[in-house]
Amino acid sequence: MTVFISGGAKSGKSSLAQRCALRLAGGGKRYYVATMLPSDDEDRARIRRHVADRAGMGFETLEVPRRAEDCLSLGDPAGTFLVDSVTALLLNEMYPAGTAEADPDAAKRCAEGLLKVAKGAGNAVFVSDYIYSDAVRYDAFTERYRADLASVDRALAAACDTVLELCAGCVTVHKGVWEG
Repeated sequence: MTVFISGGAKSGKSSLAQRCALRLAGGGKRYYVATMLPSDDEDRARIRRHVADRAGMGFETLEVPRRAEDCLSLGDPAGTFLVDSVTALLLNEMYPAGTAEADPDAAKRCAEGLLKVAKGAGNAVFVSDYIYSDAVRYDAFTERYRADLASVDRALAAACDTVLELCAGCVTVHKGVWEG
């Protein structure tokens, strides 16, 4: 089974994804695919909070900041993979360390890698940030990133069995079934 979860910052997406992955995994292997490359103290605090939140849940952490499909060779493909987050993964693909120019093929490559995970894993849960609802026009960098993330999110939503949106703690089911 595959599940795509989107929602705003600090909406509870990661907690929902953990519960979902635990349910899907049953007694099987469960992997937390960590994609963030921390760049400041706020990032490091977020990582510590996420590690603490999943303590005792039996997740093995796989650090995969690029090439999402690599998680399948790092863990048992029959297991359950929680990819948190698509948002950070795309940023890492677009701007590899030491580059200032966006890689024009990053969104396509990111989507293809995530779709390989969706097809190759026993179960997969993907977490992404919903960053499309405001009416502000941003600089070219941010608009490009938003457009590319929307492209990746659409590909995942089309491929996944279940698509959930989390807003203010409320789950909206856009596709499939959720028994929250």
